[in-house]
Amino acid sequence: MKQLLLLCTVFFMITGCKENKTKKQDTSSEWISLFDGSSLDGWRAYNGDSLPQGWAIVDSVMTFTSVMVSEKDYDYKKSRDIIYGAQEFENFELYVEWKIPPGGNSGIFYHIAEGYDGIPEVAPEYQLIDDAHYTDFHDITEYNKSIGITENPQDLHPLQATGADYAMYVADSSKKNLNPAGEWNNSKIVFTPNRVEHWLNGQLLLSFVPWSEEWNAKKNNGKWQIASDYGIHKKGFIGFQDHSASLWFKNIKIKQL
Repeated sequence: MKQLLLLCTVFFMITGCKENKTKKQDTSSEWISLFDGSSLDGWRAYNGDSLPQGWAIVDSVMTFTSVMVSEKDYDYKKSRDIIYGAQEFENFELYVEWKIPPGGNSGIFYHIAEGYDGIPEVAPEYQLIDDAHYTDFHDITEYNKSIGITENPQDLHPLQATGADYAMYVADSSKKNLNPAGEWNNSKIVFTPNRVEHWLNGQLLLSFVPWSEEWNAKKNNGKWQIASDYGIHKKGFIGFQDHSASLWFKNIKIKQL
């Protein structure tokens, strides 16, 4: 009888441990809302303590527009790029809905570390841009020449197009279903040390292995060869880039992997 009671006790202890372990795993995989339409808590300027002027909630959407920048603040010297500074993330799945205007340009950054002159020096970027008409509004010829793009430098390069891992990996254009400027799109970034994925409107556009031999070759022979700390951090903040054009973001959420 004592042996039977002992066996029962051990069984329930093991079962309880499994249940607790399962609960912890379920908890760790839950979505964390970074912006739900009601609060900008946690968001601030890169290397700053508060949001730069121009960022606000408009109709439940995180919005940037120069209309909301006061005249005296136009000479603002700091970055208008923003980060979710309440928590750092390592391995994750990030989901964002976004909209840009005609000629618009932005980006989603991750593994951001502060203390640099700007986020692009250090953090990988999921590019957001008006693929079809960006160059109708902006002459990028000299800029492209300055970074070594000599063939048709007046055009947007595939490494600069929406969904690209900016200046590193090209998005598969045959799988890109990009809604035009002024309409909503959704993007997903999945990051693990074994595989990074860029998704757009439900389609996988690219994948790569971070810090691999291929990754290092691309870094050391392209735009980032002069940015020694680009992509070195394995944990950091999530952020958005501002290029002085209007921007709209909503339903921003992340799940730790």
